[in-house]
Amino acid sequence: MTEEQTTTVKLHWWQRIGPGLVTACVVIGPGSILTSSNLGAKDGYSMIWVVLVSVIFMLVYTSLGAKLGAVTNESTCTLLAQKVGRPLTVLVGCGVFFISAAYQFGNNLGVHSAIENYTDLKYGIVFFNAISIAFLFGFKNLYKLIERLMSVFVGLMLASFAINLFFAKPDLVEMAQGVIPSPGEDGKSILNISLLGLVGTTFVITAAFYQSYLARFKGWTVRDLKDARIDSRISAGIMALITIMIMATAAAVLRGQDLKGVGDVGNALKPLFGDKGQILFCVGLFSAAYSSFIVNSMIGGFILSDSLGLGSTPQDKSTRILTAVVLLTGMFVALYVIESGIKPVAAIVAAQAVTVVAAPLAAGGLLLLTSSKKVMGEYRNGVVMNIFASIGFVLLLGMAWYIATEKVIPQIQKMRGQSVAVAYLDHSK
Repeated sequence: MTEEQTTTVKLHWWQRIGPGLVTACVVIGPGSILTSSNLGAKDGYSMIWVVLVSVIFMLVYTSLGAKLGAVTNESTCTLLAQKVGRPLTVLVGCGVFFISAAYQFGNNLGVHSAIENYTDLKYGIVFFNAISIAFLFGFKNLYKLIERLMSVFVGLMLASFAINLFFAKPDLVEMAQGVIPSPGEDGKSILNISLLGLVGTTFVITAAFYQSYLARFKGWTVRDLKDARIDSRISAGIMALITIMIMATAAAVLRGQDLKGVGDVGNALKPLFGDKGQILFCVGLFSAAYSSFIVNSMIGGFILSDSLGLGSTPQDKSTRILTAVVLLTGMFVALYVIESGIKPVAAIVAAQAVTVVAAPLAAGGLLLLTSSKKVMGEYRNGVVMNIFASIGFVLLLGMAWYIATEKVIPQIQKMRGQSVAVAYLDHSK
């Protein structure tokens, strides 16, 4: 084939996208399924608008990440180290690593919940972690494999949750009304744990930060910025559609139920839809959990490796080794919970504390780099993009403040009180 013929070959649009599908998979995980199901069961369709707002800010930051990866030749943490110094960059990398490790524990439990009713594998998550590690070290073109896998998982999630929604027969008028902002059916302030949980599981800044890496793995350049924008919009649409389908299903058939875990959602659907309905939900849950399972661990491993200056591509050993560390950490914590039935409170509090610091830093770093003329040249952010990104940054700061004051500090005080009580009882003996 001549050079002239080569330049006339144009890929179909679905062949030119991909990073957004990977990002959508990591966002739609067990946490987002449980949170959106709980909100649907509690507030009906009235919180659909929150999904749309969260997805808009996620779209803004994934667009920033994709543009950064397409325009620049350097990895994101390398650019950040040049801009703010290596120590602060390492802090971002460590923070993202610990956030990913914390999410991984939930992804493992999600996989376990999806398969426990249908297999005799008590420790099936060990098997799936082994497969993930085999993928990690066994394939040279890791990104291409991940992109194809995530495309399959997105299709399974869309089909499974759409069929569940069809049989749930939601009230379409109420769904349309849910697009209009309101305080919810209970009339309480929008600043409550459930709503912030929905925003936090949809507006996932670490995934947006990693979009810059995925863009580079895809091979995007300045000429592909249009494809990057289309990709980000498709990703946002998938996130919104799946989350709203799950919320609407819960609003239609699970109203008033208290759902403690994703397994409860599947069990609650069984009397209404039968075994087939529960199986469909579990297929969607497994797809959500296992897709997040793989990509989430890559986010932690790759960004920490890059922040330390050890490498940032799938070909670097350090990225794969640190990704395996995230996988194994999540697996061992999940096994502990499955075996003992006790939640690792200290680990959860530590992860929340890290999120308070790392999430705003990651968002600030992405905004700083894409606003820099030295880094982006003529492709730096415009005024409108900076306004939306700044509002999203303020939202992250508000969430960080809420988590710190309402969850982390009270829990630490409670743990200290329990420690003092135990010490007093031991002394009195």
